[in-house]
Amino acid sequence: MAELLKVQGLTKRFGPLTAVDRISFSVAKGEVLGFLGPNGAGKSTTMKMVTGFLTPTEGTAHVAGFDVVEHPIEVKKRIGYLPEGAPLYGDMTVYGLLGFIAEIRGFNGAEKKRRVEEAIEKVNLAEVSFQPVETLSKGFKRRVGLAQSILHDPELLILDEPTDGLDPNQKHEVRELLKSMAPNKAIVISTHILEEVDAICTRAMIIARGRILIDGKPADLRAKSQRQNLDDVFRAITVPA
Repeated sequence: MAELLKVQGLTKRFGPLTAVDRISFSVAKGEVLGFLGPNGAGKSTTMKMVTGFLTPTEGTAHVAGFDVVEHPIEVKKRIGYLPEGAPLYGDMTVYGLLGFIAEIRGFNGAEKKRRVEEAIEKVNLAEVSFQPVETLSKGFKRRVGLAQSILHDPELLILDEPTDGLDPNQKHEVRELLKSMAPNKAIVISTHILEEVDAICTRAMIIARGRILIDGKPADLRAKSQRQNLDDVFRAITVPA
């Protein structure tokens, strides 16, 4: 399988605090990696470095062979990113916002229209497509954020809590969409929900105190969580040695 994300010795320090501590992993095309850990574990910081929003203190990350620091534009062309609490222009309509994103991505005319309408259809936004974003519920805003992340059909998807704020039916729809896209992409999903890992992911990784502690199949994590719930697993692995 083609390796679309390769992280080597990635480290981020904020003064005396080491948020991410020399982590290494790779994600291949067709893989869906569930990235789990307690609050403050380093998940979002890792995602921000991979997507170019934070500069690593040490180490490297490559997307489709491009270094995230040396070739940031090439990397961003290949990544779809949904950050936690994704900022959106509230006074724009959903259609207008996605059209704006499409233009930034280099699409115009008929291709822009096709991309926007396809994203709206995939994420089921038709009923609110001409409403201002600021009038939408948290769940719909999250779906708009997901729509902008897939609009350009990226090779690598980085999704931070993609189903946060969604009702059970919406969660099911998003999970089915991600599963349908998975064979042609590499997907990294940060989540606190073990059910989500079971439903979507081919691989599960737990990070705590900035270090990778578990990297294996979801069944391995599920077996561990059957003996103790996931909160207890997180608590156990975050107790200092």
